[in-house]
Amino acid sequence: MKPTTKTQGSLIAASLGPGDPGLITKLAWDALSNAQCWAWPVSRKDERSYAREIVERAGINPPENTLALAFPMTRDPIVLVQKWGVAAQQVLATLNSGMDVVFLVEGDASFFSTFGHLQRTVLDINPDINIKIIPGVSSPLAGAAMHQKGLCEGDQSLAIVSATIGIERIDQLFRDFETVVLLKVRPVLDDLLSLLDKRQLFNKCAFIERAGSPEEKLITDIASLRGSTVHYLSLLIVHCNDGEANLGNRK
Repeated sequence: MKPTTKTQGSLIAASLGPGDPGLITKLAWDALSNAQCWAWPVSRKDERSYAREIVERAGINPPENTLALAFPMTRDPIVLVQKWGVAAQQVLATLNSGMDVVFLVEGDASFFSTFGHLQRTVLDINPDINIKIIPGVSSPLAGAAMHQKGLCEGDQSLAIVSATIGIERIDQLFRDFETVVLLKVRPVLDDLLSLLDKRQLFNKCAFIERAGSPEEKLITDIASLRGSTVHYLSLLIVHCNDGEANLGNRK
């Protein structure tokens, strides 16, 4: 951490875990409880924040100052850069007033998180801003605990990727790694199911939705997911070759 001045606040990423407020670390809890300002991401102005809901379930009272920052669900780079810039300016205005800003992060701030976009944009505008990142539990770890099966052990290899990288690349990962965790499965779920069926991996999978939340789901009957609309916060854990059987998908 860089030294701060009395007139400039720090930007603090408080990782909250995937949904269960019991997974909030003491460091994050203390940061939230003593915060001068909370900020959180929303994709639309009228949307409820999943990260804010985790803190509400924890029973931590919000500070007087709060910021709902727009991070739209789009791949348009022009729109994204513009929105990230607006969010960064909102945060900087508060930091420049001398207040710290605690950014609420579902999961872990360094793992597929919107905080990375905010951090880079804020530092592009003012590289002297002090940043603190409080780590937390990520969704693959919470999902593995729900499934009660370790992600890897010994010299086994693990890949964690967005399912949107393409079916051909995922197929190659199934060949190269003992365990593959696929995030953001909703838009390509049926294609993934077809690949898992082809590779005879249905009995080696676990589908987890909103781990740790009151609505959490664990599904091991993977074929039953065909044609389903699942929540954005969903993942698949695939044990491609964990020593229990020769799956025939390695050279």
